[in-house]
Amino acid sequence: MIRRRSLLTLASLGGAAALLPAAPAQAAPPRTIDLPAPTVGRPVGTTTLHLIDHDRLDPFAPTPGPRELMVQLWYPALAAAGRPRAPYTTPRVAAVIEQALSVDPGTLTLVRPTARVDAPAHPGPLPLLLLGHGRKGGRSNCTALAEELAAHGYLVAAVDHTYDAAAVEFPDGRLVRSVLLEEPPDRDTAERKEVATRVGDLAFVTTYLTSRHSDFRVDESRIGALGHSLGGAAAAEALRQDARLRIGADLDGGLFGSPVPELGLDRPFLLLTGFPDHDTWQRWREHHHAWGRQLHTAGAGHYSFTDLPHVAASGHLRDHLPADLYAALIGTITADRATEVTRTYVRAFADRFLRDRPAPLLDGPSPRFPEVEFLWSRG
Repeated sequence: MIRRRSLLTLASLGGAAALLPAAPAQAAPPRTIDLPAPTVGRPVGTTTLHLIDHDRLDPFAPTPGPRELMVQLWYPALAAAGRPRAPYTTPRVAAVIEQALSVDPGTLTLVRPTARVDAPAHPGPLPLLLLGHGRKGGRSNCTALAEELAAHGYLVAAVDHTYDAAAVEFPDGRLVRSVLLEEPPDRDTAERKEVATRVGDLAFVTTYLTSRHSDFRVDESRIGALGHSLGGAAAAEALRQDARLRIGADLDGGLFGSPVPELGLDRPFLLLTGFPDHDTWQRWREHHHAWGRQLHTAGAGHYSFTDLPHVAASGHLRDHLPADLYAALIGTITADRATEVTRTYVRAFADRFLRDRPAPLLDGPSPRFPEVEFLWSRG
C-alpha cells in the first residue's frame, strides 16, 4: 500500500492509480459534469500561454534545450457573450490522465468549467496567484478553485511543469509525458530537483506576467503562490526564495524537497490538510516566523482540494481502487462541500493579505464550517 510520504507527493490527477493495475474500461456516462460555478456572477475568462525560458536549460529534457512551459490563466472578464465555454483540458491530455487514474475513458471530456475562452479581460491591475499542481498532475486539476478566485478579482496562473505533469500538449502538437519515477532510488534528491525546477518555473512566469510583454496588468505588490500536494511544497519554497511573493498556501502537501521545515518562512503561510498531521508540518511549525495557520478538514482525502471528487463517481473511480486507498484519496466529505471549504478559506487568506480585507474566518473555528479544525495558529 502507498506510504504516507508517497501519498502526500502524489499528483492531483493520475499519481495514485498509476501504481495499480488498470481496471476494465466502462462506457462513459451520457451526461456532462459541471464544476461548481463561482460564488459571484462576475464572468471569468481563460487563456493559455506558451512560454520559453531561454535563460534555463530544462533539467529533465532528453535533449538539452531551454525550459518550455504551458501556462493557463483565469481572470475576471469584462464580458463573456459570444465566447465558447472552456474545455477542461485537451482530449490528448485527458486520455493520458484517464488511463493513469483508471477512470472511464471520456470522463474528463464531460467536465464543463465556467470560464470562457479568451473573454476580454478586466484592465487591472490585478493581484496574481500562482497555482501549482501535484506530482504528475496538471494545470487543470484545481480549475474550480481558480475560477472562484478569478471571479473575485484575481489573475490566476496555473503552470504545467513540463516532464513532471502527466502530459503537456504544446501548440505545435507535441505531447510531452511525465518522466518522473514513482519510486526514485534517492527520493530526497529527486524531490529537491523537482521542487527547485518548479520554483524556477514560478519565478519565470512571475517575471513574464509582470513584464511589458504580458497582456495583463499585475499589481506587483500583491503576488502569492499556492499549490496542491507537491505544488504546495513548491509554493512554500518559492515564498522562501522569491521576495516578490507576499503569501503562500499549501493544499495537503508534505513540505518535501526544500529547507522550509527547518527554516520556516517569514511571510504569511496557510496549510490546509486532509491528513491530520505530518512530520514536515510539525517541523515547519517549530520554525515559522510569521502569520501561519494549519487547518484540518475532517473527512477530506488527499484529492479533496482538487476537482477529482467531482469526476470520481462518473468515472467509476471507486470501482478501480481498493476501498482504503479510495477513502484516503477522496475521503467522506462531499465534492461540493470540499470545494466550498477550500475556496472559502483560500480566498479569505488571499483577501486578507493581498487586499487588506478583514477575514475573521481565519481567527478561529466557525459554525459555518464545523469540519474545519484549527490545529495550529500563529499571529
